[in-house]
Amino acid sequence: MTRRSIDMLVGLFVLLGFAALLFLALKAGNLASFDFGASNYTVRAKFDNIGGLKVRAPVKSAGVVVGRVASVGFDDKTYQAVVSLALDQRYKFPKDTSAKILTSGLLGEQYIGLEPGGAPDDLAADATITMTQSAVVLENLIGQFLYGKAAEGDKAGGDK
Repeated sequence: MTRRSIDMLVGLFVLLGFAALLFLALKAGNLASFDFGASNYTVRAKFDNIGGLKVRAPVKSAGVVVGRVASVGFDDKTYQAVVSLALDQRYKFPKDTSAKILTSGLLGEQYIGLEPGGAPDDLAADATITMTQSAVVLENLIGQFLYGKAAEGDKAGGDK
């Protein structure tokens, strides 16, 4: 092999390495889904606590990704988090659909789970999902557990 062909092969190998690193970075950042032709409609949901929910987090129904979190904001009148969901146009949900923030695994990423209701009419673009369940915050659960144990200890000590 000539020096020129070896240089070309090394250059091609380096280029493939950069492409692989770019692909991994996009996959890790949840940006690898290129939906250039997909049309979405946006609905909103208000939560008391969103925990660690982030923009581009998946929106799932029955385990299938049906959309992504488009934005997260704060309503200073109701003091709630407002989450905009970009749902794929292919998937229609009834008006009485409920949304809850779930965690994949014990300490995994958070996502929004949609549970369809039974209403005959579908959610329209810019509609608001009214039935929501906030994220379960691990620190709050531990605090409630410890508080409950302390209260049990007080009752046991007072019965003597």
